[in-house]
Amino acid sequence: MRMLLALAVLLASACTTIDRTTLTAAADSAAAAAGPAIVLAPAVEFPDTPFGREARRGLAILNATKDSLGDHVGNGLRCTSCHLDDGRRQFAMTWVGVTARYPQFRTRAAAVLTIEDRIHECIERSLAGRRLPAEDERVRAMLAYYALLSAEVPVGSRVPGQGVDSAHAGLPADATRGTVIYQTECARCHGADGAGTALGTPLWGDGAYTIAAGMARVGMAAAFIKHNMPFDRPGTLTDQAALDVAAYINAQGRPDYPGKENDWPKGGAPPDVPFVLKSGTR
Repeated sequence: MRMLLALAVLLASACTTIDRTTLTAAADSAAAAAGPAIVLAPAVEFPDTPFGREARRGLAILNATKDSLGDHVGNGLRCTSCHLDDGRRQFAMTWVGVTARYPQFRTRAAAVLTIEDRIHECIERSLAGRRLPAEDERVRAMLAYYALLSAEVPVGSRVPGQGVDSAHAGLPADATRGTVIYQTECARCHGADGAGTALGTPLWGDGAYTIAAGMARVGMAAAFIKHNMPFDRPGTLTDQAALDVAAYINAQGRPDYPGKENDWPKGGAPPDVPFVLKSGTR
């Protein structure tokens, strides 16, 4: 596998576009911070072919999901709210190599899912929306971008920093401490009420991810926060601070997901699933 990894410090694309002066200032601040550098896969080059143009359209959909998918998106998020830097950032659910990993058995569904299935799951769970029709051309465009981003990754292989999940073993989460951390580190972008601002996406309330999204699990949210937030000083929070603020965020109200109790029907659920399962095997 020939994977060229570029080191760069960028704003998390979970935040909406801001002016170049702010971007530069934030990048300079991040570069001077004590946290580790953000690792990105190389920027994608779109060939001037029908496939390249389709992939470019797919990226546009992923970055402007609500505008592109309309009422199939039910909240204030977009795909790149979590898959940062056009899906190229490590430890932010990168799409690099994603086409090499599917079809894949998923314990949450207790079934083998295709990559199309995963797109629909994300729309329903993370975007509080409705799945697209079968063979929708917008799904094909997103798949083209994934394929272009994953072109050099062999089937079945894993990319370093592919996931964000972390057990934070032995650390008890304290949402009360997380309240203070949120107000000092997060509210300036995501709002004191968690509803989002011009700089940051909603974290709870009607505009946020559902209770059945992966990010609704405290361990996953903590790992994402640890690696990627605050957006101008990523990696500067301690494991404990990231866990505490994740506990606070996920203790707040958010959209429901009907049928969530049917997840992990054969067992294997993570310990931080925030709802009761019908299988009783959590």
